[in-house]
Amino acid sequence: MTAVARTPEGRVASPCINVCKMHEATALCRGCARTIPEIAGWSKADDDERLRILSLLPERRALLRSHGVNDMETSA
Repeated sequence: MTAVARTPEGRVASPCINVCKMHEATALCRGCARTIPEIAGWSKADDDERLRILSLLPERRALLRSHGVNDMETSA
């Protein structure tokens, strides 16, 4: 498994890149590729759940690109 970014406290860090706009057709954030419930629950999620969400992001970023979302909006 590749290394994941960690917070100073050692928790799995958020993939947020401060491009907080939802893509209506996919219901994914254009910046981090998470859903609203995932974004809202991130602070309460344990590291296993955070890693599960992170594992979904590459496929979601590809989906966003297929819908014309700029790569700059989806790269961390």
